Amino acid sequence: MAKTVVAEADRRRRRPTKQGVLLSEELIVETALRMVREHGAAGLSARRLGLALGADASAVYRYFRGMDDLTLALGNELIRQALAGWSARGDWFEDLYRLGLRIHAAYLAHPQAAVLTASRVSGGASELAVDEAILGSLREAGFPDPEAVRVYHVFIDQCLAFAALDAASLVLPEPALASDRGIWRSTYAQLPSSTHPHLAATAPLLAERMNDSAYPAALRMVLESAAARLAAG
Repeated sequence: MAKTVVAEADRRRRRPTKQGVLLSEELIVETALRMVREHGAAGLSARRLGLALGADASAVYRYFRGMDDLTLALGNELIRQALAGWSARGDWFEDLYRLGLRIHAAYLAHPQAAVLTASRVSGGASELAVDEAILGSLREAGFPDPEAVRVYHVFIDQCLAFAALDAASLVLPEPALASDRGIWRSTYAQLPSSTHPHLAATAPLLAERMNDSAYPAALRMVLESAAARLAAG
């Protein structure tokens, strides 16, 4: 049975935790993000979280209905961090380009949490705020609603897909990550043109580019395509 969730004012502990602080949603999310960063998603549990907070594990359920509810809150927090310091400046193209890069960077700053949350929809306040900002930029630029929704869909899914892809590489063990990155020079660069003419011809360029994220270029391609459609009416 789902736990009863009470109002924020009624949730605070009457006594401090062992660390001398009062519990709050913000503190729990902050601690959970740290635990996921240090131990991975498998290391996050109510028991371990309670120990880290200096509180009983059951205290977590006064703020969240369950661990999945907390997972959604982690995703919402990553979006909140991306939005911090961002504001629309009136140029929809550059506004969305900056916002996309900020969301991608916020997820990569917490790669374990990114892998855990990039595919989820939280419905949290920050997620709603970023969706409102994206759609507002597009509609105010003159995109009809069906086109604004189409561009929004591609924009946000592309951003989160790249965040998950790039974060997944960052959480690999260092030997595996180094091996993957070295393949472009150790294997691709050694291919003979007699069997792989196109790979052989482009091997130096592949080695130069393929260990960097393609997201900035992909994001600009999407926005350029949207701009061309808008200009064409």
